[in-house]
Amino acid sequence: MKTDKQQAEDTARYLQEKGCGSVDVGIFTGTGLGGSVGFMPVDIELSYRDLPSFPVSTVPGHAGRMLVGRLQQRHVMVMQGRFHLYEGYSPREVTFPIRVMQELGVKVLIATNAAGGLNAPLQAGDIMIIRDHINLTGDNPLVGKNEDSWGVRFPDMTRVYDSHLSQTAQQAGRHLGLELKSGVYAGLKGPSLETP
Repeated sequence: MKTDKQQAEDTARYLQEKGCGSVDVGIFTGTGLGGSVGFMPVDIELSYRDLPSFPVSTVPGHAGRMLVGRLQQRHVMVMQGRFHLYEGYSPREVTFPIRVMQELGVKVLIATNAAGGLNAPLQAGDIMIIRDHINLTGDNPLVGKNEDSWGVRFPDMTRVYDSHLSQTAQQAGRHLGLELKSGVYAGLKGPSLETP
């Protein structure tokens, strides 16, 4: 049986054979947000089903496609759809695409999602930049044998969210006349949404 590292390397090699070189930015789109990258010129489009060792999204609103293209002279990989613990996937399977991106050289990861909120000033449709998170799933993708080449066993969690990228997003929002909010994301296993 292949290790997670070997599977990620196999998938990265498959993508390279399909014409995917090194990638600068990875983008994960959440529920209903896959079309948000429709303006990006696409060089490669593949179904998750065609990628070796790749999970398959089963949730409506998650197209299950990987796109590679360019934005502002940067090589970008977009995952249209994610995988969830409530679909029966393990934390390691849920994060497998991130490991593949890591093998392809991704240094910046942008993850989007649609979520409910408990903060009264937030309204449906607001865009919130995550400044911190609380993992309430009871699971962690780092459990198990550590792959030293992927990083340390106990990563520094004090700067998980890049403040420079957050400021850049805030500036872009202001430029477009959008007020971006900021908050703490509470990660739940789902699939239930918040009760009243």
